[in-house]
Amino acid sequence: MTVHDRPLKGAWGMTALLFFFMLINFADKVVVGLAAVPLMRDLGLTPQQFGDIGSAFFFLFAVSAIVVGFITNRVQTKHTLLVMAIVWSLVQFPMLGMVSLETLIVCRIVLGAGEGPAGPVATHALYKWFPDTLRGLPTAIIAQGSAFGVIIAVPLLNWIIDTYSWHWAFGALGVAGLVWAFFWLIFGREGTLVDAPVTKGGGTERVPYRYLLTCPTILAVSAAGFASYWGLALALTWFTSYLVTGLDFSQKVGGNLTVLPWIFGAAVVLGGGFLSQRLKSKGVSSRLCRGVLPSIAIVAGGCVLPFVGSMPTAGLKIAVLVFGAAIGSTIFVVLPMIVSELTPQAQRAAMLAITTSIVTFAGVLAPRITGSIIQNAPTPLAGYEQGFVILGILLIAGGIIGLLFIRPEADRKRLAAHAVSVPPLQSAQA
Repeated sequence: MTVHDRPLKGAWGMTALLFFFMLINFADKVVVGLAAVPLMRDLGLTPQQFGDIGSAFFFLFAVSAIVVGFITNRVQTKHTLLVMAIVWSLVQFPMLGMVSLETLIVCRIVLGAGEGPAGPVATHALYKWFPDTLRGLPTAIIAQGSAFGVIIAVPLLNWIIDTYSWHWAFGALGVAGLVWAFFWLIFGREGTLVDAPVTKGGGTERVPYRYLLTCPTILAVSAAGFASYWGLALALTWFTSYLVTGLDFSQKVGGNLTVLPWIFGAAVVLGGGFLSQRLKSKGVSSRLCRGVLPSIAIVAGGCVLPFVGSMPTAGLKIAVLVFGAAIGSTIFVVLPMIVSELTPQAQRAAMLAITTSIVTFAGVLAPRITGSIIQNAPTPLAGYEQGFVILGILLIAGGIIGLLFIRPEADRKRLAAHAVSVPPLQSAQA
């Protein structure tokens, strides 16, 4: 096994391509929430039905992530990334015609199946270019493809929705996905960096999945990530609607304000990722820089969200909501680094996919549950703010679990005791 102390040549170019991959990925996710009000009006949808559309995206998201994750243990990431981008693109074009609720749900399910593996596979691809101690910043950069996918795309998509219709916003995203696929086909390459083994011995190794899946650190970081993703799913599905129907902003103003949590989240993730990497490179334990740091931020966010409803002005409501929902976003950077730290490289793609599927299951629940709350509340505004209280409780619980049980160093030693060396062919099939 070869261990490098610096990125491979071309690593930052691949990081840039993967950044744009994740940018389009999240623009695809946010378009339904951005078009919520005109879409609900045109199709005559109730809040609960619109919540079903938001949840439909995540229906096969987790299953697809796991299946493709195991496939990517054996297939080069450059191939799986290309197939995913083509699927995303093609499934957008039916939205240009006459659309029913059923058509929209089916297309969102297929899109979710195509996008479910995106984060873990892109991260696995990235980690073939950077050693463990230098993964904080590049992980934050591709993670922020999500934020910039919203920051860059929202003004353009909102203009398309306001000027033409929500149908054309979907078509624009289909074209963007095909353009990325073309560039990846020409320039995409596979990294060759191999991680050090979990044990100190040489040879190819694996740890039985029953030990990886019951590892306290992996379970705890997944719980913290689940709580944070609940907030992200709400932002994707309901934030624009909250601004327009709850706080009485126009579609144009409300749509443009949708970038606020993503701008703040981008600053948090880039700053948190840089700080975590800097602390790690100075010898600070993963327990502190990858566990305690993001978990405290998650708890802090959970503590302020129940007070959104008591804020006296719309501006303060938005400020408290943005802070509470986004301050813990660093968890999305440290989660793949923790999983990678504890998992043999031959099993990394699958474990990143499995943990991603656990975290993103919040996306199945959050839109549907929140839609039901809004529909049954005395007013839409009251329904939204009840949903924010639930998010706050989840964040506090997830952050506390992270504080107590994210202990990578201790669990790495436990997993090393269960690691076994295997022949290369068996390792590839693990």
